Amino acid sequence: MSETNGRANATCAAPAASAASAVLDDSGPMIDARGLNRTYGSGERAVHAVKDVSFAVPRGQLCVIVGRSGSGKTTLLNLIGALDRPDSGELAIDGSPVFGAGRRPADSELAELRRGTIGFIFQSFALLPVLTAAENIGMPLRLRRTPVAQREQRVKLLLDLVGLAAHGKQRPTELSGGQQQRVAIARALANTPRLLIADEPTGQLDRATGRSVMRLLRAIIAAEHVTALVATHDPAMVELADRVLTLRDGQLVEA
Repeated sequence: MSETNGRANATCAAPAASAASAVLDDSGPMIDARGLNRTYGSGERAVHAVKDVSFAVPRGQLCVIVGRSGSGKTTLLNLIGALDRPDSGELAIDGSPVFGAGRRPADSELAELRRGTIGFIFQSFALLPVLTAAENIGMPLRLRRTPVAQREQRVKLLLDLVGLAAHGKQRPTELSGGQQQRVAIARALANTPRLLIADEPTGQLDRATGRSVMRLLRAIIAAEHVTALVATHDPAMVELADRVLTLRDGQLVEA
């Protein structure tokens, strides 16, 4: 293990012993990862995408992961977001253990974690073209059968928050790339997550628009009281971060 990884290990707060006894602790980190490993394939063709990665992200911070393509950024985000399972290691989110210590969570448990605690922002926007901006934002609330009045109030608040109050009735094809990403950010916030995970959120945007979106994310962290973990190549994002993690060949080399 590298010296840097050792220091990262030392700063991590201990996760709760089990899901049954987990008590949310607002004084602890939002993300507490210890010794995460993920390998795809086997034998000579094995790809060690994440190797013994440990770090903690305090609540309310913007943490950025940087590294070359193929360094393991997306794999690490997928592990933290419970979209994938580590081969070994421990992970606690929002004070509650997710992986490790003998835990083998069911797929339904991970799905509920993603629905209730984590919001995802992707490079491709992934908006439904037949729906308006407001309808795209409200879709997660529809899936949770949120009452109509409550859903409409939340959508209106989010449109205001991302600066699109006048564009709620427009469809994605009628919006610019930057506006579409703002809709995607608002949709990620629909269920009031405590953690935002974003994979190259400015990858399809020009530099000026990307900076605008990054400043918006920075403001949302304060307004919505969330924590954000973002993988990016964008120097503007790095400048706005509270903390920067560098991955190289699946290993954390700087923290």
